[in-house]
Amino acid sequence: MNCHNPDSLYYAFSQVIRLHYHRIHVLLDEIGIYPGQPPLLMALGHNNGQTQRELADKLKIKPATITVMINRMEKSGLVERRQDTEDQRKSRVYLTEKGREVGLKVKDSINTINDEVFTNFTEEEKVLIRRFFLQMIDNLNKAMDKKTD
Repeated sequence: MNCHNPDSLYYAFSQVIRLHYHRIHVLLDEIGIYPGQPPLLMALGHNNGQTQRELADKLKIKPATITVMINRMEKSGLVERRQDTEDQRKSRVYLTEKGREVGLKVKDSINTINDEVFTNFTEEEKVLIRRFFLQMIDNLNKAMDKKTD
């Protein structure tokens, strides 16, 4: 398969990824946040007051990376750290009011790009493409598992 052939699935898939990446960056830039921050905002919006370790595990990123993210978001006034009331060795991360507001804007941006991407798709087509993507994820996970054996 020629990955530079505009008729190939690989080419189409890579174009969708590239365009989606650029579009989401534009939308997040309008809000004033970095592309890595929405998953952290969503995780805290779903379950506020998690430890850095819990967040790193949930987001599948290194603890050092989560520390840098939280530091940046703390400086922006999106999150705050507080000592755990039961274990003083732990600190927990909480959304600020500004963080909650930005989280809602992020959800709006995700809805916007979702609407843009799936305009003119029927519900049946959306179900099919979701199934195809889940199958691709499963295929890639199996390939990764083979490499670690």
